[in-house]
Amino acid sequence: MSIEQKIESLRKELNEHNYKYYVLDQPSISDYEFDMKLKELQQLETEHPEFYDPASPTIRVGGMVTKNFETVAHEHRMYSLDNSYSKEDLEDWEKRIQRILGDVEVEFTCELKYDGASISLTYEEGKLIRAVTRGDGFQGDDVTTNIKTIRSVPLQLKGDYPPKFDIRGEIILTLEGFAKMNQERIEAGEDPYMNPRNTASGSLKLQDSALVAQRPLECLLYSVAGSNLGISSQFEMLEKARSWGFKVPTVAKLCKSTKEVMQFADYWDSHRHSMPFETDGVVVKVNSIQQQEELGYTAKSPRWAMAYKFQAEQASTVLNEITYQVGRTGAITPVANLQPVLLAGTTVKRASLHNADQIAKLDVRVGDTVFVEKGGEIIPKIIAVDFSKRSADSKPTEYITHCPECATELIRKEGEAQHFCPNDTGCPTQITGRIQHFISRKAMDIEGMGSETVELLFKQGLIANYADLYTLTKEQVVPLERMADKSAENLVNGVAASKAIPFERVLFALGIRYVGETVAKKLAKAYKNIDALMAASQEELVAVDEIGERIAESVVNFFSEPANLVIIDRLKSYGLQFSLSEEQLENQTDKLKGQIFVVSGVFETVSRDELKKMIEDNGGKVASSISSKTSFVVAGDNMGPSKKTKAESLGVPIISEQEFLQKLQA
Repeated sequence: MSIEQKIESLRKELNEHNYKYYVLDQPSISDYEFDMKLKELQQLETEHPEFYDPASPTIRVGGMVTKNFETVAHEHRMYSLDNSYSKEDLEDWEKRIQRILGDVEVEFTCELKYDGASISLTYEEGKLIRAVTRGDGFQGDDVTTNIKTIRSVPLQLKGDYPPKFDIRGEIILTLEGFAKMNQERIEAGEDPYMNPRNTASGSLKLQDSALVAQRPLECLLYSVAGSNLGISSQFEMLEKARSWGFKVPTVAKLCKSTKEVMQFADYWDSHRHSMPFETDGVVVKVNSIQQQEELGYTAKSPRWAMAYKFQAEQASTVLNEITYQVGRTGAITPVANLQPVLLAGTTVKRASLHNADQIAKLDVRVGDTVFVEKGGEIIPKIIAVDFSKRSADSKPTEYITHCPECATELIRKEGEAQHFCPNDTGCPTQITGRIQHFISRKAMDIEGMGSETVELLFKQGLIANYADLYTLTKEQVVPLERMADKSAENLVNGVAASKAIPFERVLFALGIRYVGETVAKKLAKAYKNIDALMAASQEELVAVDEIGERIAESVVNFFSEPANLVIIDRLKSYGLQFSLSEEQLENQTDKLKGQIFVVSGVFETVSRDELKKMIEDNGGKVASSISSKTSFVVAGDNMGPSKKTKAESLGVPIISEQEFLQKLQA
């Protein structure tokens, strides 16, 4: 046997032992035997670097150091899930599904919701190419080197896998592994970690992959994204992924109704503590991939999936003080400052009180013993007061009348939940908040600058709004506290580099109230440039897809402020992008303007997503369900019979994929 053959033989054998031990939990050799074979392979690879393979099991040991984690765009967006907390929520969701799909049979796949750090793994020709954190769903951090140290992540797949795909899952720490880690820390005189989820998430960003390799991390997979995967259902996808070598928990069930879904959820709500890892609910997905495609997505979540959350853990503690935060839009948020209490593995010191109505409804007072829970097990909130422990001299909470930052009298518009500080040009917290939003990762993503730097620049009088960032010089920045020569240079270069950020993100960065990432993209696509958008009336804005009266009014108000117009003129003069690029405009027309399309069925020439993009790029609107306002239904194979019936009853024209493509070419 040649050296190359010996190396390949050892790699194949060790990969199989890894799979049996970490995925199947069925080890066939001792740890000692495995370590000896691994050392033999390491020795051979060191002596013969010409046979290097990035998928070798020796990669698991780690040792590479990553100083900076590169930001990578997800080829397929990672959406978040809508949450439900009751049977009624699930039934309402099922009704919404049936309204879109019509009178067809819908099955659901139920899986446990793993409490870990989300990850997306990209495989090409069966090899792990890249591992990226969820980030904001559009882009995340490349943590491939660290992920390769996790034994349950296959470096080389087996079976009939597709040539290229992404697979999504959670990086978790088992409860046993977490307990062992903490025991070792305590014995070493170090503080224990607070909870498995945060520890797993933090592990992914460790610079030394050898340290990651020492942690008992696991990867549990649950969904595949890609084109032409040859998979027809979620349940089939789980089985396929398992056969390719992924660790896919077997706790999954196919259900015919929400009644069966609730039986599954109720069982695991009472049995979840028997699992080797933390779980905080059940994820329910429409089983049919075709039906998933029919249902599509909202701006944030898939319509075909829902997270049913188990009842949140609660704790009681004392409310020491109520303070008030001012947001970048002037919104006032009351915050409960609590006697520290351990809740779901983290120490909680503060909780949201939302607004004046919530304080009055709960009758929350300083000195009260209150019950706290984690809303969705993420944001702590006060849910009730223990009135039996209230002191006799307790006084009702009086909501503040003036801004805690600038002393301006607060206002509260009719129909608004929160009080606002109207001093948007003079309130320091609003000014710095807008600048902090402007530089944030999802907006201008200015490297070398954080929230503390913004505060410092503002206090030193170097910036009063975000346009001032583009006049900063290295000489002005260097004297600032904790600012070295190189840091100052990076900051100024980061500001200059942000001039290349595309129009839709610049629009989001402006901080117009109610204009989030998705709305900014819609407005940028509809108006092409800032001048056209500024000239738009409220009525014209409402006609844009997903733009309601509240957003339209906010946009018009923003551009009617002379101070905002001055800042935009300055930003234009500094070279920021205030129109779509030529590449973005190239494939856009108004051919379908004013027309509403419903897309249904399976298509041959182009994918469903490509078809929807064509509609939007040509000025049309894509709707999820048929109504009297629908202009056309684009029908592929296996169009739902109820949709066909509804279209015919309403007199909505049904056109084929080819007829639609011809319509565009006309």
